[in-house]
Amino acid sequence: MGFESSCNNSSSSMVSKEWSFRSTSSSSISNNSSTNNLNLSHYTYIHPYYKCITTLKTPNHHHISCLAVHNNLLYAASGNQITSFDLTTLSPTVSFDGRDFSSGGFIKSIAFHQDDKILTAHQDTKIRVWKRHRLLATLPTIKDKLRRFYCAKNYVQVGRNKRKLWIQHNDAVSGMTLHNGLIYSVSWDKTLKIWRGSDFKCLESVTAHEDAVNAVAVSTNGVVYTGSADGKIRVWKRGYDKVGKHSMVANMEKHGSTVNALALSKDGRVLLSGGCDGAIIAWEKEGEDDQMVESGVVGGHDGAVLCLIRLDHDLFVSGGADRTVRIWGRGEGGNGCGGRGLFCCMGVLEGHDKPVRSLVVASSESVSSNGVVSVCSGSLDGEIKIWEIMASELINHRPSCMAATKIVTPY
Repeated sequence: MGFESSCNNSSSSMVSKEWSFRSTSSSSISNNSSTNNLNLSHYTYIHPYYKCITTLKTPNHHHISCLAVHNNLLYAASGNQITSFDLTTLSPTVSFDGRDFSSGGFIKSIAFHQDDKILTAHQDTKIRVWKRHRLLATLPTIKDKLRRFYCAKNYVQVGRNKRKLWIQHNDAVSGMTLHNGLIYSVSWDKTLKIWRGSDFKCLESVTAHEDAVNAVAVSTNGVVYTGSADGKIRVWKRGYDKVGKHSMVANMEKHGSTVNALALSKDGRVLLSGGCDGAIIAWEKEGEDDQMVESGVVGGHDGAVLCLIRLDHDLFVSGGADRTVRIWGRGEGGNGCGGRGLFCCMGVLEGHDKPVRSLVVASSESVSSNGVVSVCSGSLDGEIKIWEIMASELINHRPSCMAATKIVTPY
């Protein structure tokens, strides 16, 4: 089963529904994307500062749909199963079935709460909470449903002849993140929902986009960013009144098609977005407010950008349908926002046989004695590769990226 659209027709045979993004783009990335007209290898700088140290596989050898790291354990979702690996010994520690008895929803996102709970977002519209690998709760909880069951105003229309409680997602839960005790989930049902982590009560539901929402990111000051199949990135802030509901404060449109992935810098001043158009766009804050402006098209992949994460030092890593992992950072020069260097590609990591669906930082430079960052990449080939990246050396030997970003003006 392919993408929920023609996001990448040429690779549809490699794509299955459990990892797909919802997209309505009619363009073929591999052939028609404006960024693909660039000779990206001309702007790619190969250094001896990164390598693959090992390859892992889950017991069921299924497509890797998402990765997460917590307490020196790597959690890998493949199909309905979650397998954890000890990052010291690189050996599997436990596997458990990431579903309840009522469903076989594929896992699309993993997060952690209060150090002892694992949250999983599923294709079957549910969020599940686990403790010691046993199912603790399913969101929305039964208590939350019963509280709202009898009041007609708690129901919303989800189809021609179907109504549901507003606290329920009506399609795949495509992304999830936590911040300050709140759980933020987004779905192909076009909504952003906010849940309270202490009792898992749904506090708010926002119709965030005109099409499926594929990605969510939250900055340290609580500003929420959502990316959608409608090609837009929207910015949400919580009000200061008693109700404290989220409202849209900005609408960012530069991608030519579906937005699949978002990643924020540590200070929240830089946002990178990737989509089915193959482009990665950098957005930066110019002043002290939360308004983001486009600082340039960073580059891209020869196909859809499927995942993005942040490393230390404003380095970012992306994975794509072209089977590569790419490192992005600021080059030398002062043509970027605030007189800083522009972003460009600093390295291409190759080795996967199919699209790279998920990335996670296994260990950061801040906890590494030799300045090496470890990154895990999960692919539709069923493999997890662990890469060592010498982040400090990449920064010290960064190239000038002025030419690369000047040329890309597809919009």
